[in-house]
Amino acid sequence: MALTRVGYLGPEGSFSHEAVATLEDVEAVAFGSFADLLASVADGTMDQGLVPLENAIEGTVSATIDGLVFDHDLVIEREVVIPIHLYLLARTGVALGEVTKVLSYVHALAQCRNFLATLGATSEQTASTSQAAREVAGSNEPWAAVGSKMAGELFGLAAIASDIEDHPGNVTRFVLVGRDEITSPTGHDRTTIVCFQDADRPGSLYAILGRFAARDINLTKLESRPTKRGLGNYCFVIEFEGHVADDVVADCLCDLQAHLSRVKFLGSYPVTGAGSDDRRQEVAEARRSASEWIAAIRARIRP
Repeated sequence: MALTRVGYLGPEGSFSHEAVATLEDVEAVAFGSFADLLASVADGTMDQGLVPLENAIEGTVSATIDGLVFDHDLVIEREVVIPIHLYLLARTGVALGEVTKVLSYVHALAQCRNFLATLGATSEQTASTSQAAREVAGSNEPWAAVGSKMAGELFGLAAIASDIEDHPGNVTRFVLVGRDEITSPTGHDRTTIVCFQDADRPGSLYAILGRFAARDINLTKLESRPTKRGLGNYCFVIEFEGHVADDVVADCLCDLQAHLSRVKFLGSYPVTGAGSDDRRQEVAEARRSASEWIAAIRARIRP
């Protein structure tokens, strides 16, 4: 059986590499940028792509969401949530007090802002955490990289400080994107859409949100993004519980599409993380019980 080709932001040793390693039966291919990665999925070079969508500390990864909203017509098929533990990596023999510059990806640097402030070294952004580790390993300067334990092992660097993230419970949510297929409903799913307005008017956002409230659909995330068409021109990225296969969700999306200039569907996919399997069992049991209840009522209908 041919392996599914999945692109990720490389090089090896990045947190994206850690995330893609959790997938089974895939051939992981590293890319140098989000733009190249998403484009390779869109043109069929890759079967799928795994990209970080949001971090518990720094929020949405703008390069990912903007690529999905504006640049390509891709569909989120599943999510992968992994804990993020940051290490300060340096060549063997470099002590913590000797570090003059710290390299890493912009989100990683932001996630350990307090630690870096106490270190007193300058910071420099790189294309990824693993790229930072590679540059540190190839330099004779007393530099360090913020990255994963895997990156340190791959590039022969020592961890001179561990768990340097500013907040406990640091996690990143990655999404697996493809071109066409929508994942089957599981009973505990999430749907992501983008709502574009034809004009900014009083109550327009309220009108959008009201359609979810009227159907008792729970929103899990709401974010505005600039449309790149001028200051003050925004679209809304909305995540909510449910699957497009659910009648109530489909009805809500039809209503939105009829009243907005455009609604872009980004996918319906299983929720992961703590408690997700228990929630699916609860939903399945509730639906089974409801089906038995309605069947008992219908059995009393006179012939």
